[in-house]
Amino acid sequence: MPSSTDDLLATLDRSRPVLIAGPTASGKSALALRVAERLGGPIVNADALQVFADWRVLTARPSVEDEARHPHALYGHIPGDQPYSVGAWLRDVAPLLAGPPPVIVGGTGLYFTALTEGLAEIPETPADVRRVAMERIAQDGAEVLLHELDAATAGRIDRQNPMRIQRAWEVLTATGRGLADWQDETGPPLLPLSVAQPVLIEAPKDWLSPRIERRFDAMLAGGALDEARQNAPGWSPERPSAKAIGARELVDHVGGHLTLETARERATLA
Repeated sequence: MPSSTDDLLATLDRSRPVLIAGPTASGKSALALRVAERLGGPIVNADALQVFADWRVLTARPSVEDEARHPHALYGHIPGDQPYSVGAWLRDVAPLLAGPPPVIVGGTGLYFTALTEGLAEIPETPADVRRVAMERIAQDGAEVLLHELDAATAGRIDRQNPMRIQRAWEVLTATGRGLADWQDETGPPLLPLSVAQPVLIEAPKDWLSPRIERRFDAMLAGGALDEARQNAPGWSPERPSAKAIGARELVDHVGGHLTLETARERATLA
């Protein structure tokens, strides 16, 4: 609601960073642009898939026009075949906290948690361990890995999120220690929540679902199929950027394995 946004803008403190979180298609980017233009600091990406260069339209990165309108950071700066972790994101965010207070916006809760609560210094996952995890999930689903986690980790992670399950299994397999054990040794955060201004956008499903459908249709009309054709020759589900929602479906479509309608239905459901 415009009046609610105006009320929010009127109450924000120009001297403190703003954190904007919320689900897909809830209006985060538009709000972030309005807030940043009012407060003056840059807009900083906190979406784990918008960091990749090869899916601009499909990951709903800000438009070229919006990026020209106000400074943006950490969007599309990583090649799609290069791994990128929450630890790497924190290292990239740190210098941005030293300048004008930024507006940090995205849908990756782990990024916000690591930023405001700290991050355990967990060794990088070996490529062979990650490959096994992805192959097992593709074949049997993430629940197979969930059953192999230590009890403390299994009770703490989001059990409905395959990426979180995969990460926890990789940590346990690679280090012999559960993710919960590593997290209990977490150091101090870069940005404690007490010194930030958090904004959470909540959206009921019956309001959000039609927006997601309309936005995906807009993506199809705006170049997502061209992106799929560009990515298809080197496509692999193991590419870090392959987790972009709808990527597999659109690549399957341009490869002649799915109708566009089926690809659209699966992607919007995901």
